[in-house]
Amino acid sequence: MKTVAVIQARMGSSRLPGKVLKPILGRPMLGHIVERVRSVPTIDEVVVAVPDDAPNEVLRQFCRQDGIKVFAGSENDVLDRFYKTALFHQANPVLRITADCPLADPELIEQLIRDFRSGGYDYFAVAAGADAGRLQSGRFPDGLDAECVTFKALEQAWREADDPRDREHVTRFIWRQKERFRCGQLYSKVDYGALRLTVDHPGDFALVEKIYDELYDENRTFLLADVVELLERKSELGKLNSHFNQGDHYKAVLED
Repeated sequence: MKTVAVIQARMGSSRLPGKVLKPILGRPMLGHIVERVRSVPTIDEVVVAVPDDAPNEVLRQFCRQDGIKVFAGSENDVLDRFYKTALFHQANPVLRITADCPLADPELIEQLIRDFRSGGYDYFAVAAGADAGRLQSGRFPDGLDAECVTFKALEQAWREADDPRDREHVTRFIWRQKERFRCGQLYSKVDYGALRLTVDHPGDFALVEKIYDELYDENRTFLLADVVELLERKSELGKLNSHFNQGDHYKAVLED
């Protein structure tokens, strides 16, 4: 078994269609995400899990042409797509990244995997996603989300989950049952809950473009600390997406 990072990607998006292939410095955003995740030392393999329908053929074609491993599965049953990707690639543990996170931090992901292994967890996540939505402190920016899960726990979710939200939000079945699964989170020493680094709206993408313009170096992967320093130095950049409400997209996920 091996540590496999599975990046969920699709062309559909209600607010920013086709965002995963929008170019940043001449390369599709997804290509940058794959590059950043590949730089994590303990990850053995990176795979993009995409829907198997016709509108996503352009995405599958990009992956093949760019030398990126791709697995096609259900559009709506994302848990099924994710599970079958992990099964095919013999992944254990499985790292989950979504394709709206072009600033995924390799050092943070490496720390996540180390803590997951040393703590004997079934599930361990960066405190940035839905399960961190109720935290008052210790959060990383929205957009630095990453989750590590055992194949066993993932398979249990795949077999048992029947709530449509659990089929759409891959790990929801697991982190909502902390009495059953050993779950943990990687907290930040500084709370970045107000910092938005995900790409969901055109303003988010505009900010990410500016960050890449300022920080991208093919010989060095820039990290969260570099982004924070840039935004402190050029505070006007934060205005590009500061009007979007943080965590609105998590409300339905968190409801009982």
